[in-house]
Amino acid sequence: MKRGLIAATAVAGMLVSVAACGSSDGKAGADGFKGQKLTVWVMSGSNPAQWTKQVSAQFKKKTGATVEFKVQQWNGIQQKLSTALSEDTPPDVVEIGNTQTAAYAKAGALADLGDLKKEIGADWNEAFNKASLVDGKQYALPWFAGNRVVMYNKKIWAEAGLKGTPRTRSELFKAFDTIKKKTDAEPLYLPGQNWYFFDGLTIGTGADLVKKQGGKWVSNLGDPKVAKAMDIYKQYQAFSTAPKNKDEATPQQGEVFAKGKTGAVIAMGYEAATAVNANPGIKKDIGFFTIPGETAARPEGVFLGGSNFAVAGMGKNQELAKEFLKIALSKANDAQMVKEVGWSPKSPDLAATAKGNPAAAAAAPAAEKSGGTTPLIPQWAAVENTPNPIKSYMTAVLGGKSPADAAKDVASEINARLAKE
Repeated sequence: MKRGLIAATAVAGMLVSVAACGSSDGKAGADGFKGQKLTVWVMSGSNPAQWTKQVSAQFKKKTGATVEFKVQQWNGIQQKLSTALSEDTPPDVVEIGNTQTAAYAKAGALADLGDLKKEIGADWNEAFNKASLVDGKQYALPWFAGNRVVMYNKKIWAEAGLKGTPRTRSELFKAFDTIKKKTDAEPLYLPGQNWYFFDGLTIGTGADLVKKQGGKWVSNLGDPKVAKAMDIYKQYQAFSTAPKNKDEATPQQGEVFAKGKTGAVIAMGYEAATAVNANPGIKKDIGFFTIPGETAARPEGVFLGGSNFAVAGMGKNQELAKEFLKIALSKANDAQMVKEVGWSPKSPDLAATAKGNPAAAAAAPAAEKSGGTTPLIPQWAAVENTPNPIKSYMTAVLGGKSPADAAKDVASEINARLAKE
C-alpha cells in the first residue's frame, strides 16, 4: 500500500520504529529460506556482471532462496526510495548513496546492522564506514567507493601527437587544445551539470557547500572559494559542446564516449564498461589517468562517491537480508568489486587487487591526497532531490550569470531544504 511520495527527511512521521514493525521471517539458520525471494534495489551501473553472478549463486547455494536485483536510475531516486521504504512491502535491501544514508536512518527507515559490522567488517577502513554511521549506530554497511578520473581515447590522443599524460591542469588544458586543433574529435565531453565533479573541485579549493549560521545549516554557494571552483569547472567545460543544462547521465556519457569521437570524459571507472557495452571495439582505445591539479604534487579535488547497502526497517525478510549482506560483502566479493570495476579497497589486505585495474590505479592518488564528500548531515539528502538547485546554479554560471548572483538565486531553495526536519 502506497503512503504517498515523501521527501527523504520527512519520512519520520510516516514510519514507525524498526523495533516495532521490522520483522524477520522466523526462520532458523541460513538454510531455512528455501523457495523464498529477496528483492535488492541497486543503482544503474553499480552491480557488475561477474559480481552479480557469483553473489546470486552463492546466495542460492547457502540459503536456498533467490535474489532479484532491480536496477534503479539515480535521477529522482530519493523520492522513489523514500516512498518505497514507507510502504508495507518495501524492497528488502537497498543501495543508498553514501551521502544520503544519514537522512533515511534519522527517519527510522533503516534497520540497525551493528551486529553484521562486527561479523564481516571488522577490518574495513574507517573512512569507508564513516558514512554508514549515524549517532554512533550502524544503519548501513559500505558496499563500494571511488572517485573520478580522466577516461581518455588513446587513439585520438595519438592522432593529436600527444605522448604521455598531463601532470598539471594547465598541461591537461593544453592537451585538450591540441586535440581541438589537430583532430576532428571533441576534446572533452562534459555536460554542464556534472555536479559531483564540481563538488570535487570545491573540495580542492577548500570550500564547503553549506555552513552553520545561527544554529542552522544554510547555503554556502556564495563563498568565493565556491566561485573559484565553478570558474575551474567553466574552464573545463569550455572544451566541450555538451549541453549546459544536462548531467553526465543524460545521456550516459559512457555511451557518448563509445562513439569514438570524444577525446576524454571525467568519469568513474565503471563507465568504461558502459562504453564497451555500447561499442566493444572501443575497449582497446580506453586509458585512464588521475585528474591533474594546479600542481603536479596535488591532484584535482575529487568527490569520494560510493554506496552503502541497507536493510529496510519495515522489511519482512530482515534475517534473509542479513544473509545476503554476509555474502555480498564478503572478502572475496569485495575483491571482485575492486578487480571488476576499479573501486578502492575497503581493507588493507585487498590493496593488491587494485594494482591490476587501470581505473583504480588512476583514482588512488587523488583519493589519498585530495578526496572528500558532500556534507554528512541528514539534511543534505534533501538538497540532492530533483530538481537539484546546485545543478541550476552551475547551468546559470555557464550561461553567463555571475557566481554570486547565481548563488543568490538558489539560496532560498537550498535553505528551505536544509531546514526540513
